[in-house]
Amino acid sequence: MPLLRMREATFGAGEARAGPLTLDVELGERAAIHVASAREAAIVAAMAAAIVKVSSGCVLIGDYDPHVQSVACKRIAAFVPHESFALNESEFGRYIEYRTELWKLEPRRTRAYAAELRRRLAGMHEALAYPLIGALIGLPKLLVLDRPQPVYAPQILAAAGPCAVFSTHDEAAAARAFAPRTLHFLKAVES
Repeated sequence: MPLLRMREATFGAGEARAGPLTLDVELGERAAIHVASAREAAIVAAMAAAIVKVSSGCVLIGDYDPHVQSVACKRIAAFVPHESFALNESEFGRYIEYRTELWKLEPRRTRAYAAELRRRLAGMHEALAYPLIGALIGLPKLLVLDRPQPVYAPQILAAAGPCAVFSTHDEAAAARAFAPRTLHFLKAVES
């Protein structure tokens, strides 16, 4: 059963539009979508992570519908936005504490895992590494990335471990860096 299912999923609000999209992402899969614009990429990522609800069509995360069970969806899918976080060292510690409490995680294990992720992401700018670590400490089954930088693809994918990774891109080369199966304007293309 797919971990992420979109069926004719469309979002529309004013000039912000995306879709219709039909796709599946399986557990452990790396999938990327290349769309026409940065705005569309951001909307698709937000739909995939249950941040925004579709205007028409359907999105399911696991067996859950974000319209009805958004909390359950957010326990499965973690989201890393394109926009950077401005966190310094002490703020990062508080951010990890906040995420630990929010997801009711075991504090000692979470701090140790966050430290391990920081070591594995050495060399990556903190503005990207910190939100990625914050997403991964909850051990999501699906990691949704909005326009991640392709230069960091190997580190991000290694840090994600066995969870599925779905990334959105407005450049085809960036999408190919993240997934062997890249969807271009909704047509599956094997890379």
